Amino acid sequence: MYKLSFLFFVAMGYIVQNQCERYSLNYIYTALSKPVELPGIHEFTAMGLMNDRQIDYYDSDVKQKIPKQGWMKEKLPPDYWEKGTQSRKSKEQWFKVNVNILMERMRHNNTDVHILQWKHGCEIDEQNNGTMRFIKGTDQYSYDGDDFLSFDDATSQWVAPVDQAQLTKRKWDGVQILNQYTKGYLEKECVDWLSKFMSYGEQELKKASPPKVYAFAKKARTEGHVRLTCMATGFYPKDVEMQIRKNGVPLTKDDGVHSEGVLPNNDETYQIRKSVQIPEADTNDYECHVDHRTLTEPQVVKWDGKCCDCSSSKGVIIGSIVGVVVVVLLIILIVVLWKRLRDNGSRPWSPVSQNGNINGGTNTPVYANGGTGTPVVLLLTRPRQAQEVQAIPLRAQAVEATQ
Repeated sequence: MYKLSFLFFVAMGYIVQNQCERYSLNYIYTALSKPVELPGIHEFTAMGLMNDRQIDYYDSDVKQKIPKQGWMKEKLPPDYWEKGTQSRKSKEQWFKVNVNILMERMRHNNTDVHILQWKHGCEIDEQNNGTMRFIKGTDQYSYDGDDFLSFDDATSQWVAPVDQAQLTKRKWDGVQILNQYTKGYLEKECVDWLSKFMSYGEQELKKASPPKVYAFAKKARTEGHVRLTCMATGFYPKDVEMQIRKNGVPLTKDDGVHSEGVLPNNDETYQIRKSVQIPEADTNDYECHVDHRTLTEPQVVKWDGKCCDCSSSKGVIIGSIVGVVVVVLLIILIVVLWKRLRDNGSRPWSPVSQNGNINGGTNTPVYANGGTGTPVVLLLTRPRQAQEVQAIPLRAQAVEATQ
């Protein structure tokens, strides 16, 4: 009885927790050590993301903080964007200085492009009674894609996963007022801004898109195998669960399942793919199992057992073989005809008669349309000998303070 009661309350707690809506606000800054001559890639960029949707943007070429959502432009006054532009410009200068400092600390030269990133923000959930509950704050730096330094909100201390960050950690932890400010921003100021943005874009935030799920296979690099892929696309919000199941049993990384994770589409929705290599003759039942908050129950799509490009590959091989056979037959035909012409006379290439005239022994010239006037001269050339044909195989506190 007690066990049943316990399980009941655990299940109810799980349901209530799932009914809570989660919201997040994050700002991401990216600086390159030198310009890159590629379209869309800037030396410095900054953007705000709410629930993984871009709400504002700044780069080193435009040099202006601009809204990326209609409700942001409508609800926020011009001085918000002016102050935001000045703040982004100052951070751009800060990043220029500090990416060079980190390059020296890492003993990197300017031959390659190096990247310094900073992400900070907060995540909350909305309770059933409408109140907001702080879940976690994020304040972290990365260099060339690897973690460099992060703030532990629980202990109000910086965490240095690499030796090169230890010096910065000691300096920043030594100024407790800065750590207190960081903690206060994550737990209070960031949450206040998030709540304000939620009220501005309430209707937009409630929009959700269900995933479209596909199961297909293509020829794998390994002979006799195919790569089975499950794809879900067009969904929002970002959180999704996907499994490739074999006879109803989920496959894992140990079974060779590979995925790049959830990726953005160009329409503010998301996609995810998971794939696994299986024998082409495999007769087991495979299916894609996808769960998303927009679905009343998980969506299941079975693989039909077909390979998209396996038959076309065989067709290409057969077509290549047929093409080679045709070429060989043409070569044989040309050689046979040439030998016959050679055996029929010493000058098979010239219709000139023994008396030297073209018209088979008469001195009468040939005129166009059987009339008189300018004779028609027939120029015949000796056919070339058959040549051998060869078959061709088919904020922030400054890092500079640390030095």
